[in-house]
Formats: sequence, structure tokens, C-alpha cells
Amino acid sequence: MTDIRLFGYSDPLAAQAGKPIDFMVSAEGTETVRAQIVRLVHGDFNPDGPGFIEEEVDADIPADLAVRRQYTQNGSFARVEDPEGRLVPDGPFTVHAFVWPSAPGRARQAILSRWSVNTSTGWGLGISPEGKLEFWVGDGKTVDQITADAPLVPKVWVLAAASYDPATGEARLRQIGVQNAWNSHIGPVVPYDHDTHVVETLRAIPARANAPLLIAGAHEEKPERGRFVSLNFNGKIDRSGIARGALDADAMDRIAKGEAPPDPIAYWDTTAGFTDRGIDQTIRDTGPHELHAQGVNRPVRAMTGWNWRGREDSFRLDPSQYGGVAYHDDALTDCGWDKTVTWTPSEDLRSGVYALKITAGDVVDRIPVIIRPAKPKAKIAVLMSTFTYLAYANEHLSFEAQIAQAIVGHTPVITGEDIEYTKLAEFGLSTYDHHSDGAGVCFSSWKRPIINIRPGYRMAGMNFPWALPADLSLLWWLEHAGYDFDLITDHDLDREGLSALTPYKTVINVTHPEYYSEGMLDATEDYLRRGGRVMYLGGNGYYWVTAACPDDPACIEVRKLDAGSRAWQAEAGEGYLASTGERSGLWRSRGRPPQKLVGVGFTAEGMDRSEPFERMPDSFHKRVAWIFDGIGDEELIGDFGLAMGGAAGVELDRYDLALGTPPHSLLVGASINHTDNYPLVSEEITYAFPGRGGTQDPQVRGDMIFFNTAEDGAVFAAGSIAWSQALPCNGGENNVATIMRNLLNAFTKDGPLPGSAFTGAEKHWR
Repeated sequence: MTDIRLFGYSDPLAAQAGKPIDFMVSAEGTETVRAQIVRLVHGDFNPDGPGFIEEEVDADIPADLAVRRQYTQNGSFARVEDPEGRLVPDGPFTVHAFVWPSAPGRARQAILSRWSVNTSTGWGLGISPEGKLEFWVGDGKTVDQITADAPLVPKVWVLAAASYDPATGEARLRQIGVQNAWNSHIGPVVPYDHDTHVVETLRAIPARANAPLLIAGAHEEKPERGRFVSLNFNGKIDRSGIARGALDADAMDRIAKGEAPPDPIAYWDTTAGFTDRGIDQTIRDTGPHELHAQGVNRPVRAMTGWNWRGREDSFRLDPSQYGGVAYHDDALTDCGWDKTVTWTPSEDLRSGVYALKITAGDVVDRIPVIIRPAKPKAKIAVLMSTFTYLAYANEHLSFEAQIAQAIVGHTPVITGEDIEYTKLAEFGLSTYDHHSDGAGVCFSSWKRPIINIRPGYRMAGMNFPWALPADLSLLWWLEHAGYDFDLITDHDLDREGLSALTPYKTVINVTHPEYYSEGMLDATEDYLRRGGRVMYLGGNGYYWVTAACPDDPACIEVRKLDAGSRAWQAEAGEGYLASTGERSGLWRSRGRPPQKLVGVGFTAEGMDRSEPFERMPDSFHKRVAWIFDGIGDEELIGDFGLAMGGAAGVELDRYDLALGTPPHSLLVGASINHTDNYPLVSEEITYAFPGRGGTQDPQVRGDMIFFNTAEDGAVFAAGSIAWSQALPCNGGENNVATIMRNLLNAFTKDGPLPGSAFTGAEKHWR
């Protein structure tokens, strides 16, 4: 294997023509790369389709780029800038914090520190490698510490505090249990004694560390990468601070009961700053100097704190019980790399998916970027699922999820690229993964290399393209069939609302529009009410309540709750998004199942094989018979496809009047012959009993439906991820393509649709 490694990302991931796009590149084994902008036409090497296709594009960028190794700061923490040195008191002081350690005993971890690992200067309150609370000081030559005699228990709240008097060297370490029936993983019935009080005289006097104070980390430096943060803490930290003087036992007991510390130098009140719409990444110092802490790599806010008592399930009800801030040693939302090159696409560049193609020797990387037109040009908009792309970004399911093989029905197909990326373990996780301490990942960002949005990438667990590489099959076919189209993204729709859709006669969803914000749902609903036409060509869409972070739209947040097909489940009381203040989980659980909007919703998934659709009796109704012009009465539709050999598969959606499918919808097609590797989804199951697989349960199917809306609007839905990946088969000429042509030819024309039974003037059904 070559020693050259190339990785990169674009910021933004999607941009309008005429607006600059920065590319960040990291390289090992070479100091230069060849650079070329390409348009990505098709991203699947499957021989049943057109193969991998890209086109070179004239672009004003250098043909050769200077590159170097760029390093990534992993781990979330908070930084406190202290230019006047107020957090290095000359006299005695006390540091304190409520902590819920999730992985004590793994390695040394810093809770609050002004500590330099390299120079051994400063002080730190943290956890020893043996999992005990510890306070240490260093003068550059000598390091000394005081260690608790009782170990920390994982995921149990305690107050951790240390006082130190530099004049005498006396250090006191206190650990006070604040566990109740609700706030910790172990209840009070377990006879642990969490309290400990140790007194020692330390030999070293802490020298001034020339660095900011950190919450959940310490400073380190290496010649090849410069300064970074290490000793990352795993777990939650609630209110913390530094007080003047060596606080006595009574003062510590009062803090443990919820009182503010006396004479604070700084007091980081993690419950301050909440609004009904969430909370930002600033941890506010309510002390006299307002030395606020700023989160890095998105410490998770809106988490239960040391005093949570279980009755309130949201910070909106009582912010004082939601001071917990979760930190993880493998969190990543921004690599923070230096820019390598900027490309400003011309305003007349056609809308599409492009990439910066970089080459060194035989190593190639393509860094994708989605280009929206400077102004709407086409009648058709394809809505690219950028929220979903981020949700799955760099997923590790094939390597780490024990149930992955059972879900897909076969062993994963691992490539050298997969192994190389997994060994590197530098570019963060997806919202389908767990942090190293077992917590689910709720944030994902495009400010990092995302391996599985590269064209040609095949998801190892499934062994076929997923999300963006799969969506290129739809774009290839639209171009092949002669349809002009513009690309817009989830981020555009979330930011602009209805105005992002109104220029278009028809909006097409791609293969997997799973992650949706409230604004996206509202805009789609308003678009349909005003005569818009939607072609929903995916599976498991409009499913998870998702938000773009208001202070950084590159990052999304989602929390998996107690319903739905989920890779993890949020802790009790932690189901509301810090970004918006709304309850996450399924849209169905909040009264907005996708059936109410596009007629179908998630019903089953399976990855062993895909099947065809067959026509249902409604397909012969005069309102919809035109959709099937050129299709035989008993002809199987899509008994072929690049996603496991059929147009109906992977993840399937069904018609269901009980969940809000419009009552005038016509069920025009349904899939058949699914195996028992397609079980009914968990949100449909109240009591578990045998017989919920594809050979026995009639709800395991993908449906095709059609319904009209007001002002000549309409929805066509083909509830299957595999639908669009059937389009390229047989050179793009097949019966799935026939249905698509019939629909697009009608959907892009003005006036009523063929056979329409709803008119804007009458405003009623007839």
C-alpha cells in the first residue's frame, strides 16, 4: 500500500454559483498534489449501470497545490481566556465542580486545569489513571499530587473540590456524593460511600502556565503539530468554579447542597443562558470578572445535572436542573484546518455535484461540493439531503455495531480504504455511532473529511452506494433523459423556507431524506398547499427531528429517543435539542408522521435483496392511469436495480390512513416478495410476537401513491430507497424510467394534471 494519504473537506458543503468555496487538504507522503475541478455525473461502479463518470471543468485554481499534514483536535472541552491572569491567584484558592465521570480509570483526565503537560507547570483537578479524584501541581521540575482514597463510580454524580495554600503547601481534596434516585446510573440502594476527605502537604508550588484555563482538558504541545488539548475528560460537568481561600468543610457542604460558593474568582454557572429556544456554546461566568468559557467541538448542553429529580424532562421546564455539560474525548465538529485553495465557481456554472479532485502518485481523493444556481433556472429542483449526509458521515457501523450483519443479512465487504480510514480514527463519528464512553453521538458537521460521501464509495455494511453517491444515479438519469434541474439542499430549505421551493414547478426528494427540521416540513407543506408538486422518491424520509445549529449551520443536532429504528437512545431527561429547544426523536411522535405530508412513511428495512413493485387496482383509475402509459397491466415494475437488484428495497415506506395518508390518495403500486430480513419497524410494534417479517406481515412493503393538492398541486411517492438506483439500468431506458417520464412531463406543465379531480376554484373534491 502506498505511503501517501490525502484527505480534505470543503466549507461550505453546498454553495451558490458565484460564491467562494474553501477547500482544506491534509497530505502525508507528498508536498504537492495535482488539482482539478470535476463534475460528478455518476458515482456507482456497478456494471449494471453506466459506471463511474466524471467530467473535468475549467476552473480558476492552480494545477498544482502545496500541501502538508494538518492535524485534528479531537475531544470536546471549553476554553477560558484569561489575559489578565485572574485565574492564577497568588494566595490560597479552591477549585470545585460537580462531575459525572463516564469513563474513570481509562487514563488521566482533567476536569478543571491550567496545566501544561510538556512543562509540568500549573495545576489541575482531574481523575488519575486508576479512576480516583486527584489534584496536582507542578513548578516545571517537580510534580506532586493528592489523590482521593475512594474511587469514582462511573456515571454517578459527586462534588469534586480541592483547596491549596501555596504558602504552606497544604492541599485538601474533597469528594462528596450527591447521588439521588434519578440523576445517576446507580441508585441510593447500593451501599457505596462516595465521600472522601484527604489532606496532604505538597512539595511543589504551581508555576504560572502560559495558557488559558480549560474545562475538560489540559494543554500539550508537540513539535510537529504545535499546541493541542489532551487529558480529555469523558462525562458531564455541572457548575464549577474557583474561589479565593481554602474553603472549609462547611462551605463545601453548602456548595454540595446547591449554594453558590463564597468569594468566587470565577463561577461557571452551566444553567445560565437557557432560553425557550435552547442554549449556545458559551458557559457563562457569573462571577465578578465574567470570564466565560467557550465550547470547542460542541460539548453537549441541555443535559441533566447533579440535582435532576426526574419530574422535569426538559430544560425548558426548569433550567436549574439542566446544568450538565457532556464532554467526550473523541468528539469532533471542526478540524480547524488551514485553507489550501479557494474556488469561486462562475455564476453561469450549471447546478450539480462537483469535487476538487486531488492526485498524488496513484492516490486520488475527490472532495465534493454541491452547487446551487446563482438564480433558479429550471422547473425541477432536486432536494439534496445534506442533513442525512451529515447524519451518516463517517459511520462506523460495519466495524463496531454487533448487530450490523444481522440487519443487512450478509457479512460486510471491507476495502483497503475502509481499513485505512478506521485505523486513522481521526475524522469523527456519525450520529449512528457511540462515543468512546458509550454515549450516542448527537452532533455531526461538514468541517471534516467525510469519507462516505465520496463518489464511488460503497457503504461497507451494505456493499452498495448510500446517500450522496447513490443520489448521483437520479441526477445521471435526469440528465440522460433531457430534463433540466437545479440542486438545492436541506440547508437551503431549512434556512430559507418556502422561498427556496416556490421558483419550481416540481421538487424531487432523493433516496434517503431521513433527517428534517420543522422549518423544512413547514415549507414543504406550504409549497404543496400553494400548488407545488413533490416527487418523493425515497425511503424512511421525514423521520428524525433535526436542527442545524444556529451559530454554525455546518453542524446538525439530533437525539434518538424511545421510538424508531435507532442506533442509540438518549439518557432519561435528555431528549430536547440544545440547538432549538424542541423535543427530538421521531416526527411521528410529535404528531407529524410523514404520511400526513407525502402519503407514505417508514415501515421496514432490509439489505439482503430488493424486489419489484406491482400495479394495484387504483393504478387504473382515470386520475392516475396516465402515470402508467407504456406499462403493462401485470408488468412488474423495477425487477432490476443497482441497489440489490430491484426498485423496492433497502428501506421501505407504506400508505397508512391511520397515520395520516390523505384519504383521497390512490395506492397505485406495492412491492412484493420481501424476505424475513425485512422486519416491521419497531415503532409499529406494541406487543412483540412472531411473524413480523416480509413473508408474513402485510405491512412489510413499499408503496407507490398519488394524491392531488390544492391549486393543481400533487404528490407522487415511491416509498423505497432503491427506486432511483433502478433508473440507470439498461442505459436509463426501463419501466421505472417510463413512470418517471410520465410524471415529470405532466408535473412540469402549467395547469391541471391529467385526470385531475380537484380544482382551485371549487376548493373541494368531486
